[in-house]
Amino acid sequence: MSLSKIWLSSPHMGGNEQEYIKEAFDTNWVAPLGPNVTGFESDLENYLGEDVSVGALSSGTAAIHLGLILLGIKPGDEVICQSMTFSASANPILYLGALPVFVDSESDTWNMDPIALEEAIKDRISKGKTPKAIIAVHLYGMPYKADVIKNVADKYSIPVLEDSAEALGSTYKGQKCGTFGDIGILSFNGNKIITTSGGGAIVSKSKEIKDKAVFLSTQARDNAPHYQHSEVGYNYRMSNICAGIGRGQMEILDKHIGLRRDMNAFYKELFKNTPFVTVLSEPDSDYFSNHWLTAIVINENIEGLDREGLRNELDKHNIESRPLWKPMHLQPVFEKYPFYGSNISQKLFENGLCLPSGSNLDAESKERISKVIINYFIDN
Repeated sequence: MSLSKIWLSSPHMGGNEQEYIKEAFDTNWVAPLGPNVTGFESDLENYLGEDVSVGALSSGTAAIHLGLILLGIKPGDEVICQSMTFSASANPILYLGALPVFVDSESDTWNMDPIALEEAIKDRISKGKTPKAIIAVHLYGMPYKADVIKNVADKYSIPVLEDSAEALGSTYKGQKCGTFGDIGILSFNGNKIITTSGGGAIVSKSKEIKDKAVFLSTQARDNAPHYQHSEVGYNYRMSNICAGIGRGQMEILDKHIGLRRDMNAFYKELFKNTPFVTVLSEPDSDYFSNHWLTAIVINENIEGLDREGLRNELDKHNIESRPLWKPMHLQPVFEKYPFYGSNISQKLFENGLCLPSGSNLDAESKERISKVIINYFIDN
């Protein structure tokens, strides 16, 4: 008998999502916009605090694209971006004809290294190209060093676009991720901490920025009785149906964060007597991670044990795992662009693995995962 698939991070419904969707059907609000969109935005604003305004969009990528537009990025501008991230953090830079400049990670959080960031800024300025924005990412739900990054950015008057796609519910020094940057973004893709099937959001402490993002996301239609357009717009608004899923998901967000953190604790316990395996954990009490994904690094000097060996062993037992993000400066599409730092992100990629972390993994699934991992290290 074949074993059922254990996914890395699958959608987890709470139960009331269908009520919001049914209401949308019953009232014929199946087109874009509608009460669920407004309600979902309000739910997010209340959750994040800090007096933010939220615009619900079709994806996190769309939010980054619009965020860069709203920060005034033009063709030929340089935008600094964390190298260790998903490609969606960097792709919108190229959408606008701008040029990415990649910065390495630091070892505490695996996020943007503030020292390498300042080195990059200084060097680009010396070459006559002052960066116009910084994209910093909360990797796997772990907050980046928000105050240190902000201090560097403010020193050179460069705005920060905060990629919080993986970090809804995480906090740094008690403040919710998504609220630190000049503009923040969220993602509700199917594998995220909560999902709207597909979707994202733009976050700002300026209602004017939120309103402009919504304007651009609805094809930039001018206020006229006919279709009139004075700017280029995009079809980036979230639908009322997807927002209904989001409203139901918001009701169980904190519960799901607790379950993801329980999975992280499960792995910490599993590896507590395995000193050559490091589990990504909060550096200190300033950090609170939603642990969207639990990731480990296997010491590269341990003979016969490595990331690929464990990944393949899990795969044999129908358990999904995934290498850490391959840094952008190593990707064929981005390798010609500048990179600042050492090789921390590269070493993390070569030796790191994301393990099944879903909030819907039951005791039987944990037992299967545990047995495969223990046997792999014992047998090798």
